[in-house]
Amino acid sequence: MSKLAVILSGCGVYDGAEINEVVCSLLALEENGIAYQCFAPDIDQHHVINHLTGEETGETRNVLQESARIVRGNCQPLSELNAQDFDGLLVPGGFGVAKNLSDLAFKSGDVTINDQFLNACNAFKEAAKPAGYMCIAPALLGKIYGDVNCTIGNDPDTAGVIESHGGSHTNAAVDEIVVDQAHKVVSTPCYMLAENISQAKSGIDKLVVALKGML
Repeated sequence: MSKLAVILSGCGVYDGAEINEVVCSLLALEENGIAYQCFAPDIDQHHVINHLTGEETGETRNVLQESARIVRGNCQPLSELNAQDFDGLLVPGGFGVAKNLSDLAFKSGDVTINDQFLNACNAFKEAAKPAGYMCIAPALLGKIYGDVNCTIGNDPDTAGVIESHGGSHTNAAVDEIVVDQAHKVVSTPCYMLAENISQAKSGIDKLVVALKGML
């Protein structure tokens, strides 16, 4: 059975991983007969957001501990991820990608990616193993792959980030995917465009099927 590594960035759309995207991704993997193991960096979140008000709470929370909430505790430190143990990679979105796995949310220019996350992504790239990125996560692909083709939907500012790092962006609808065959990278907009869970799931399902075809 093929097995994917899934990298999470916390728990909650505004300061961590987008929960619906994570759950739909894991469900799609199981439905396609693909095993998985979740990972997250053992670091503090950039900040904690009250998801009722959108305001910062002043709390401190740990990305690994928060990620474990979504997957019933089955989440390992990102430092322990060995790409040789897996057939591919999957990265759900949420602002945790832009706040905890990188500083994308706070920069208009050159983006800095968390070392553990960058090392993990580079390991799958160098091993020519397929990888799926969704929602805001593809915004980092230019920094990781260079001349990769991908999508975050149709937001021109975020597309510009990809292109500023050497990648190319293709506009896509919520139920569409963009496949870069040369790099074995699949991307889909998810909640960059989705208005409900079923819309997000439509792209996720296609992304997982495309990854399965590359395994």
